Amino acid sequence: MSVETHKENLGFQAEVKQLLDLMIHSLYSHKEIFLRELISNASDAIDRLRFDALADPSLYERDAEFKIHVAYDKDARTITISDNGIGMNRQEVIEHIGTIAKSGTREFFKSLTGDKQKDANLIGQFGVGFYSTFVVADKVTLTTRRAGAPETEGVRWESEGQGEYSIENVEKPTRGTSITLHLRPDENEFLSGHRLREIIRKYSDHIMLPILMQKDEATEEGKEQEDEVVNRASALWTRPKSEITEQEYNEFYQHVAHDFTDPLAHFHSKMEGTQEYTLLLYVPSQAPFDLWTREYHHGIKLYVRRVFIMDDAEKLMPRYLRFIRGVIDSNDLPLNVSREILQQNRQIDQIRSNATKKVLGLLSDIMKNDPEKYEHFWTEFGRVMKEGLLEDRANRETIAKLLRFSTTLSAGEKQDTSLETYVSRMKDGQDSIYYLVADSHAAAKNSPLLEIFKKKGLEVLLLSDPLDHFLGTELAEFDGKKLQSVSKGEIDLSKFTDEKEKEEQQKTADEAKDLLDRLKGTLSERVKDVRITHRLTSSPACLVVDQYGIDPSLKRLLEASGQKVPHDKQILEINPQHPIINRMKNESDEQRFGDWANVLFEQSVLSSGETLDDPVDFVNRLNNLLANL
Repeated sequence: MSVETHKENLGFQAEVKQLLDLMIHSLYSHKEIFLRELISNASDAIDRLRFDALADPSLYERDAEFKIHVAYDKDARTITISDNGIGMNRQEVIEHIGTIAKSGTREFFKSLTGDKQKDANLIGQFGVGFYSTFVVADKVTLTTRRAGAPETEGVRWESEGQGEYSIENVEKPTRGTSITLHLRPDENEFLSGHRLREIIRKYSDHIMLPILMQKDEATEEGKEQEDEVVNRASALWTRPKSEITEQEYNEFYQHVAHDFTDPLAHFHSKMEGTQEYTLLLYVPSQAPFDLWTREYHHGIKLYVRRVFIMDDAEKLMPRYLRFIRGVIDSNDLPLNVSREILQQNRQIDQIRSNATKKVLGLLSDIMKNDPEKYEHFWTEFGRVMKEGLLEDRANRETIAKLLRFSTTLSAGEKQDTSLETYVSRMKDGQDSIYYLVADSHAAAKNSPLLEIFKKKGLEVLLLSDPLDHFLGTELAEFDGKKLQSVSKGEIDLSKFTDEKEKEEQQKTADEAKDLLDRLKGTLSERVKDVRITHRLTSSPACLVVDQYGIDPSLKRLLEASGQKVPHDKQILEINPQHPIINRMKNESDEQRFGDWANVLFEQSVLSSGETLDDPVDFVNRLNNLLANL
């Protein structure tokens, strides 16, 4: 049967052009990883075929002996990596190789610095994959056919990595993919069987599939060159921990995570009892670039009795631990387990629960035994860990101990204080953990609501991440100490006030009663109440909400997301010892008193991070007051 060639010359997506150029220049010191990446892709393709064939055995096409083959040709200056996995059709080749279908790609390129070493690490977060071939090759030819498709529907893709590629239909008798690299003139080192074996054993020894190469020794005349398996071809996680080196653990991580940096930490355990399964899970050393995109997938591979079932098995790990990579291998689940079955499976729920506890236990150990390493972890993954307070009530106490915060005692914006550390520094008689939520660290640090706490030497957590809004609602107390927002309700600091100061406060409060009544009357349309405060020392007034009100910064966040929020009035608190307040007590002109009252309110609105409905009116009112001082 003849083949309809239908050859096209197409252009790469703009982001692919950028990535190709970047890899060629930034990954030169890591260039040998091209072989690791292609072997990993081949392994994934075979795993995918195994899974799909559970539902459709005809995909095997009478060939169930899976293998990956690596060959080289010194005369032609080529390396060829072949597999008999799932393969691709024409449209899949265009989608997977001609474009980068990853959310956040544009943001990724904006984050690049021009520093080759730093950019190489960023590329590791992005995932190098197939494109790493152009680091060593000036032309790449890919031939593939999807399992189950007719032999005439093979596809050949070819490019020199300069912005264009050709694609055409060809006849391909066997399923799977074959990739031929035409090496650059200065890449002779890879035209050596010894060098290729060395790379395979370094990066891919753990791959469960046999990786074959022709023997280097000469064969008898008339006999075909024999193949030999050059990797160990056994599941790393099935081996005893005592027999696995740290390097082997790291290399396996780089395979499952498609990352070429070492992980921050890992744990490997075999669970026995009513269920038998093995966990080999890793904490990456750097956050993937798309951690916060909606389409982000989990990184756990599920195996059943060493047979790959599915990738990104999100049911195996809670969403707030979506950065965890690794393998879970069960001896009890059925081989035909589907994503639908995973949603309603008690065994999976138990595996997930135990895996989560293991990860949190590992992080707790790092926190206690290696503070510097934990600081690095928090910098990379701290924000996503906060989601655990909302998502994982069963482990909320453990998660709370892992959290880190900036406080009024921190240097700059550094998040270096745990709740346990905060409690250990609490003053005698203090029964609350104080916190303040604001739109930014600077707004929190400079808030007038902190004045009395600074004066009394009381530490306050400074929270400025959108997820921090839920701290007080999801974590009512810690270690027997309630969490108290300094912007909600009345704050009782009488325990830290001596008798003389209390007497002075009472005296000024008595003297301000008439002023409070006048302010309530003047601002009745704008505030819920006006009252004396002792939380201010240098500012004349501030706005707070009552104990059960919505924090203003949370209100702004909800409104920005399109949610309707009740517009409850706030409470104006005044500092009776401030010169402006003293001046207002003696103001007999009701017009000027009204201007002062409204300026006081509007200043408090601005200092709390909100915007004014009519800023021009505020400016005019303030100018009139200043002109008549």
